[in-house]
Amino acid sequence: MEYKIEEMKSSDWEQVKNIYLEGIKTKRATFQTEAPTWEEWNSGHINSCRLVARLGDNVLGWAALSPTSGRCCYVGVVEVSIYIGEKYKGQGVGTALFEHLIKLSEESGFWTLYSSIIRQNSASIALHKKCGFREIGIREKIAKTNEGIWHDVVLMERRSKVVGID
Repeated sequence: MEYKIEEMKSSDWEQVKNIYLEGIKTKRATFQTEAPTWEEWNSGHINSCRLVARLGDNVLGWAALSPTSGRCCYVGVVEVSIYIGEKYKGQGVGTALFEHLIKLSEESGFWTLYSSIIRQNSASIALHKKCGFREIGIREKIAKTNEGIWHDVVLMERRSKVVGID
């Protein structure tokens, strides 16, 4: 499969949203119960670090960064969102997106990538580890799914070896 990793465009939103909705349905990718509007999503994510894996006109997966804090001392610490379409999982799309996202994040001056992953999402945890993340903690019973079940999240981070090393 010969897909390309490209900058996400606003015209990709419907496909990006549909992939996000697939993640919501699993109840392992997010605690959200519905997808945001484009305006809500756009305002919460960093403009310079939004990627899609594209095959022709089809978006296979996406990755984006959002700030973790409004405080200036944390300007280099960002949170990762990465979602792969159900039909394309296990085919290297997530790894390719992460490789490009890491490079782009470092070019943009970010020194720490952070993720909070529902503990049962073992595939996402494995992908993060494969891409240089380490587990930094567990938040126990941090949120409930819409069935009322409490879940833990695994906190993971990747510290750049290029940016913020002084």
